[in-house]
Amino acid sequence: MIFTDLAAGDAVFLDANTFVYHFAPDPVLGGACRDLLVRIKSQTIAGFTSTHVVSEMAHRLMTLEAMKAHGWPAAGIAQRLRNNPAAVRKLAAFRQAIQEIPRFGVQILAIPPGLLDAAAAVSQATGLLTNDGLVVAVMQANGLTGLASNDADFDRVPGVTRYGPA
Repeated sequence: MIFTDLAAGDAVFLDANTFVYHFAPDPVLGGACRDLLVRIKSQTIAGFTSTHVVSEMAHRLMTLEAMKAHGWPAAGIAQRLRNNPAAVRKLAAFRQAIQEIPRFGVQILAIPPGLLDAAAAVSQATGLLTNDGLVVAVMQANGLTGLASNDADFDRVPGVTRYGPA
């Protein structure tokens, strides 16, 4: 399934890569992600994400911005940023993206502590890594079954329908 398969009135949880492809922007997948966000903004479909997904997106956008601004390679980028706090202070695109998400009408769901164990159970049952297990746990806790993500690992989760950008 792809984003355009989402029908009017559907609800979808947005994974970090959907935001990253839009805000980076990705030359191949960015357009589909932008179109999805426009549909959410127009209230054709309901969009949800979580605080941990926004944090994951912000971290990735921070690293991409730093690589572009300084010509740094992807390998070791987090350590390079830790060692260069002055460079981190100059980065702004990641924060602008955080501020933009609610303007698209995407509801950001908070993570209650009790979902952490539920997420661990999802990870053990499906083989998903912890952040992805938390995505599923948040979706389940909020009655969501549709997921906007380019991550095919979610395809092995019963009860989750993944919609990719292409």
